[in-house]
Amino acid sequence: MMLRILEVNKAYYPHVGGIETLVQQYSEELGQLDGVKVKTLVCRDGRGKTVRERINGVDLTRAGSMGTYFSCPLSFSFIAEFRRMAKDADVVHIHLPFPLADAALLLSGFRGRVVLSWHSDIVKQKKLMTFFRPLINRTLKRADAVLTATQGHIDGSDFLPRFRKKCRIVPYGLTVEDYLRTDGGGFLSDKLSDKNAVKVFFTGRLVYYKGVDVLLKAFRRINGCELFIAGTGELEVSLREYAKKHNLEEKVHFLGFLPDDDLKAAYADCDIFVLPSVAKSEAFGIVQLEAMVCGKPVINTSLPSGVPFVSVHGKTGLTVPPSDAKALASAVNTLASDSLLREKYGKAASERVLNEFNEKNVIKKLYSVLAGNKQKEVRK
Repeated sequence: MMLRILEVNKAYYPHVGGIETLVQQYSEELGQLDGVKVKTLVCRDGRGKTVRERINGVDLTRAGSMGTYFSCPLSFSFIAEFRRMAKDADVVHIHLPFPLADAALLLSGFRGRVVLSWHSDIVKQKKLMTFFRPLINRTLKRADAVLTATQGHIDGSDFLPRFRKKCRIVPYGLTVEDYLRTDGGGFLSDKLSDKNAVKVFFTGRLVYYKGVDVLLKAFRRINGCELFIAGTGELEVSLREYAKKHNLEEKVHFLGFLPDDDLKAAYADCDIFVLPSVAKSEAFGIVQLEAMVCGKPVINTSLPSGVPFVSVHGKTGLTVPPSDAKALASAVNTLASDSLLREKYGKAASERVLNEFNEKNVIKKLYSVLAGNKQKEVRK
């Protein structure tokens, strides 16, 4: 019996983002299972008409858009495409937050199985929550199951505690083999000003909730290390200006956007990975897994989200309070000065990913929830 899945998200590759990477992974991997047919619906980046593509075996529809407002696409085409494509689906899998998808589900008349992947609460657009909240609650009531990556997503949410009985924890996963094929090749080492410095790495969008401004403040208190920042975003200019103003140019390297191969090389060549996020918009931090699988200790923050559930304080790295530059500096200095501790945490980090976040096991768990009682077994 065929299981027909409609994956729904705001955007898709080559749009850069953790959720977009995850949706691509789900679309490709689920589509390779016997007895499964996947179609994926997203919005176009920017303005444009609806286009249909086939990418890596995925039937993808990018609904026409009139642009993005308050981080959400404005697209009547998306609502029409959702209604059309849902008619041929057994289960609709929606990735939230994405208010346009909440509206599309409500207007579609779809009566099949609905599974939500709850990646984060809406944090920044607080003024719009008066309008969004009833819509989101209605979607949660309609859902047959709500997937979260960690218990922290449930406990830290303003919405999910009321719907605990529907929640299922399915962690994000990595294709482990993809990260073990490179030794780094001196990717970061070749860029060091001081060849003896400990290499600290961050990658992500340069936006407010990532806390890179806090990381730069911390580096004024850090010795014997150099920081490598990979990514672009609205704060890039101000971050570069801060580094220049405080004479950090010799120890802080802005790498810009890195393609996948270079990014994997950076993970493999760094000594410490830092995720200094300051708001629960950072709900998980897949980048932690990418560093951990390469055997690197992680410094993260104690957000009320899934972040501290990924890399565990005192086991795979260190966790510090968000927005605390002094504590962040202390954590970096602690790991930088103790190579044996870095090795211990790094080994435990790699083992944790292999045991808990292996993509092959994650896809099986995901399929089980999506299928519900429709199918019990699947073969790859």
